[in-house]
Amino acid sequence: MHSEGGRDAVSSIDVYRACRILHGSEGGPSEPVPLTGNSALRSKLQTHPAEQLKMLQKIFSWLDDAYDKTPVQSAVLSDPELPGTVLRLPMIYGPGDHLCRFQPVLKRIADRRRVMLFEEGWAQWRAPRGYVENVAAALALAAVSERAGGRIYNVAKTPAFSELDCARKIAAAADWGGEFITLPKERMPAHLMQPGNSAQHWEADSTRILEDLGYREPIAVEEDIRRTIDWERSHGAEEFNPYQFDYDAEDAAGAAVLR
Repeated sequence: MHSEGGRDAVSSIDVYRACRILHGSEGGPSEPVPLTGNSALRSKLQTHPAEQLKMLQKIFSWLDDAYDKTPVQSAVLSDPELPGTVLRLPMIYGPGDHLCRFQPVLKRIADRRRVMLFEEGWAQWRAPRGYVENVAAALALAAVSERAGGRIYNVAKTPAFSELDCARKIAAAADWGGEFITLPKERMPAHLMQPGNSAQHWEADSTRILEDLGYREPIAVEEDIRRTIDWERSHGAEEFNPYQFDYDAEDAAGAAVLR
């Protein structure tokens, strides 16, 4: 991408130090959120833990062991003669999402599950999210804006939804009338356990692009969730499915609460 008089780089919110704390690959205190363009970046280039990287490589053939956006954005911002713009993108959902991020909820709805389980910590975890058309609109706006030169913009829904709130929005749009139950970690089925540090939220602040460029999401959240549900239902999961389902274990854990 090339903005007026400069160049743009599509980066990711995973460049922040909070990402490595979240994955449990870096120690020290949690980073304050929401993350801004001035928040601390990762000191190590490796984006994903080795196990997660191998899983992602089964879905994204272009993802190699050296994948990292940090050096790219540094190069774009380092030339004073050609002011660059960096857009740090969120977890993107919607048509074309190879991860089918709504599948853990949608499959259970399709399978007529009446209860869905969340571990207490991850239920409250807040992540950066963005609908594909809204993210594309932000990229297009920055590409033609003279004001964007030399700036760093987060692109994500602000404020962020928790994991449980996001699941509830999907369930409501799909007319599911079941119940969400949160459980402490020690009572969660093994296949639903998430690695990492849920105390480190990943929420990102998009105020700068709103104020500098007047960016507004063209597709409202209710509509973008509906469109995503329609697309995922018609396309299904990729050949490699990163999600796990063990309804016997889920029933046993839920029954202990519902008695």
